[in-house]
Formats: sequence, structure tokens, C-alpha cells
Amino acid sequence: MSDFTVTRKRIHAGIWEGIVESSVNDGEARIEVTHLEQPIRSTSLTKDDTPGQWQLRIAIPPELLSDGVQVFLINDKETGEKLDSFTIVTGEALENDIRSEVELLRAELDMLKRAFRRHCLDVS
Repeated sequence: MSDFTVTRKRIHAGIWEGIVESSVNDGEARIEVTHLEQPIRSTSLTKDDTPGQWQLRIAIPPELLSDGVQVFLINDKETGEKLDSFTIVTGEALENDIRSEVELLRAELDMLKRAFRRHCLDVS
């Protein structure tokens, strides 16, 4: 289980903003943001004045925005645990659209498969 939690604040001017908090109040936050299993490099993590807190800013790359559902995962880089996610739907949105939920489930299933494979390799 991760020592970190993520609280989202807002998306403004193409930048997702949130707060990362540590339950142990020491060390450095290790956050990884991915889209379709590819890391998002336009991420900044800045130490806050409050102990055990960091400001997380993710500049959403415009080239990733296209028609459909785009899911971004925020993970603990060390454990691989999903801390949060956000979804952007572009194009024609449908009422009661479950596409974002299906995409999120697919991303989480891929993460579980990778973790299970790592576990199997460690056991061998």
C-alpha cells in the first residue's frame, strides 16, 4: 500500500492540479503519470509549506487530445499503485457514457497484469 494520497483541485488552462500527501511525512514523493502506459513528462511536483505535502501539476499534452476518451493515471512510482486518475472526453459526449469507465478498467487491468508478471518473476 502506498504512503501517498492525491487530492485533485482543478484543471485550468490545460493543467491538472492537485495535492500529494504523505502519511509518513518524510522522504520524497515518487509520482508517475501515464496515458496509454506512456509516461507524461510534463509533470511537476513542488514541495509545499505544509510538511508531507507537494503540489502536483500535470500539463496535458495537446497531442494526446483527440476524439474519444483519454484516461490519465497517477501512480506511486515505487509501488505502481494507482493513486488517482482523470478522464478527458472530447468530441460528441453521450449521456450516461460508460466509455471512460471501460477505459479506466482496461488501464487498471493492464497495471495488474504487469504487477502479476513482476511477482511471478520474483517468485521464480
